[in-house]
Amino acid sequence: NTSTIQVMTTSTSASDWDPEQYRRFASERAQPFHDLLAMIGDRPVGRAVDLGCGPGELTALAAQQLEVSRMVGIDNAPAMLATADEHEGDHVRFELGDIATWTSHHDHDLVLAAASLQWVPDHPAVLSRWTDALAPGGSLAVQVPANSHAATHTVATALAAREPYRSAFGPAGPPIDPVAEYVLRPDGYARLLHQLGYVDIVVQLRVYPHVLPTPQHAVEWVKGTTLTRFRSSLESDVYTAFLADYERELVAELGPDEPCFFPFSRILFVARQP
Repeated sequence: NTSTIQVMTTSTSASDWDPEQYRRFASERAQPFHDLLAMIGDRPVGRAVDLGCGPGELTALAAQQLEVSRMVGIDNAPAMLATADEHEGDHVRFELGDIATWTSHHDHDLVLAAASLQWVPDHPAVLSRWTDALAPGGSLAVQVPANSHAATHTVATALAAREPYRSAFGPAGPPIDPVAEYVLRPDGYARLLHQLGYVDIVVQLRVYPHVLPTPQHAVEWVKGTTLTRFRSSLESDVYTAFLADYERELVAELGPDEPCFFPFSRILFVARQP
């Protein structure tokens, strides 16, 4: 029963997700997934679920690498699941569902969630439900962005709070940044996992030092993730203007250097039920 926290540096709504935009940086997004799989100990795995499976290729990869007998990928975006069909097989299938409320009754050997938990609130309650799905000895493996301090997020938040965009969002105001509002500190996840009865707890903060061709590529990156919440909340012409202002301000913040250094912080954690 060991618990460690390691700090390491290594080389919206369902209708808003665009699988092709999301895949533009597939290799960069895949590395944290590979790192998370490497943290999972016992294999082969009997029954597993991938919560927030997206377009499905990494779900199929996890099923292969972990020798999973039954893997189900769950996502709430029909567009993502439409592209996931090609990855179905004897051991892998996909379902439409809400990861925030998903649970099962002590019958899963692995609950996997890579870059999805940050989109839902109340992580203690969600992780409690996911824990209820684990059989004795089952494992939880999760990865979440921890980059709300990055210019890609702070520039968007500041711009959305200024006119004319502030009024364009209506009485509710700009949408929140879920990474800033929902994601816990690494030690917060360690403490929560202990409270949920886990053992062999490992929580890591990793900084992925991506190098992009230009600063504009950073804009393309977040168009497929954090900017989706603005696209869904603004009229198309207003969002176009917002995006142009965002690109100008973000490039000014990142600097003109080409290639562009783009560090990305993520939290990865794995733990096991006794």
